[in-house]
Amino acid sequence: MKPKFIFFTDFDGTITLQDSNNYMTDNIGYGEAKRKQGNKDTLEGNITFRDSFKDMMDSVTRPYSECIEFLVQNIKLDPHFNEFYKWALGNNVPVVVLTGGMEPIVKALLEKLVGSDFDKLQVVGNNVAARPGKTIDEEGGWTITFRDESEHGHDKSLTLRPYAELPESERPVMFYAGDGVSDVSAARETDLLFAKKGEDLITYCVREDIPFTLFENWKSILEKVKQIYNGDISVKDAAAEGHRLFKAGQAGVDM
Repeated sequence: MKPKFIFFTDFDGTITLQDSNNYMTDNIGYGEAKRKQGNKDTLEGNITFRDSFKDMMDSVTRPYSECIEFLVQNIKLDPHFNEFYKWALGNNVPVVVLTGGMEPIVKALLEKLVGSDFDKLQVVGNNVAARPGKTIDEEGGWTITFRDESEHGHDKSLTLRPYAELPESERPVMFYAGDGVSDVSAARETDLLFAKKGEDLITYCVREDIPFTLFENWKSILEKVKQIYNGDISVKDAAAEGHRLFKAGQAGVDM
């Protein structure tokens, strides 16, 4: 049976409480101040996400296996994600993880944090390669390899668009959840965008006049998706909530 709904989601800072790439950069890379300036420059269009992100990852020189272990020990899952995921599995709502990070790290974290059903999550992201003459498990031995040639490095819209172009009788309702600058390529491509309260994606949506609804955690996402799934609220009405809450000062960001 073809699904009537499909849920795409960012990984870092959306499924997890911390962004694993930011966490590496802040703690074993060039530090929080430079990383935050890079995010600001990306949002303001002064640098591409691809270039900013590569600069971040190049500042992390520990062997790749040590990076994965460092993150597995420190990154925590949103405490409500597994409840959402069990509901999705039981109601034929596929969940696809679209990450600006690296697939091996995301899969290692999902295996630890989600458990035995982690392999039912499709993960689409960037990857990692050894630098010339080195292995990825040497100091300074790895580098990020991007999924495509776009300014994003991984243009998430390329995964969403084929679903959007299906005939209406076959097209599922598309949800997307995200929090930051890696999500801007997906923001216009979905039926309902969940943007995390207080984060950069809201700033982008307000500036670009993109409809969205707020979420604070996966409990609020599950509640909203259930309402739509059951026909209690329309996608259009849900998508109008974000700008209303922003204007009321309840979105957690200032412009």
